[in-house]
Amino acid sequence: MIPLSDENPTVRVPVATIFVLVTMFAVWVLVQGAGLDDTLLATSVCNLGMVPGEISGLAPLGSGVPVGHDLSCVIDNQRINLLTPVISMFLHGGWMHILGNALFLWVFGNNVEDVVGRGRFLAFYLLCGLAAAAAHVLVDPRSPIPTVGASGAISGVMGAYLVLFPKVRVRMLFFFVIILKVIPIPAWLVLLYWFGLQLLSGIPELLSPSPELSGGVAVWAHVGGFLAGVLLIRWFENPVLMQQRRDILLSRKEFDALA
Repeated sequence: MIPLSDENPTVRVPVATIFVLVTMFAVWVLVQGAGLDDTLLATSVCNLGMVPGEISGLAPLGSGVPVGHDLSCVIDNQRINLLTPVISMFLHGGWMHILGNALFLWVFGNNVEDVVGRGRFLAFYLLCGLAAAAAHVLVDPRSPIPTVGASGAISGVMGAYLVLFPKVRVRMLFFFVIILKVIPIPAWLVLLYWFGLQLLSGIPELLSPSPELSGGVAVWAHVGGFLAGVLLIRWFENPVLMQQRRDILLSRKEFDALA
């Protein structure tokens, strides 16, 4: 199932959310070549992606993993490695990867930004992304496999949405064999179901760390980011913006009733 939209109008233009989306796609096109060149894509993932073993210093220097035809990503100790937990949030591994992340960020991010403010939203987003990166490194600190994607930070936004708007209905696209159907479902059910899937996918990896066990997806980054969002959102929520939002939405309903 895929989220298409929510029944939760915003009262301000989500400038910060749009900024993150534009930055993601700009990096995808300008730095990663929009995935059109396999060598450039693999090189960007290797050199700018976050490698747990490089962050922890536990992966042997010179060891590596294949990242493409006749290409290997080799462990090094360059200074840029310290910045990769942030840089990797704006990198992706393919069109489906970035489009999926962009959809989730747009559906859930604009309303969270609406009640925390633009500057706070960017700080919250980055902090959740760093928490997701930390969770991924803690689960497998020796891993030589580079990780890219905004999903850890977006998971934090989803956790915040669960706290702020649990009863709002999200329009989910379901596939029934050859039939497509959009069904509105409460956000708490959608988000807890998604979180449960991450936990179930991640448990085997805890018992025996291996990228094959999680399908190559950093599920514990998703878990870490989501929990960070749940725990941190009340610190970032702006009560003034929340009250203004309620007042504006209430006045809109009253206007609609008179129209």
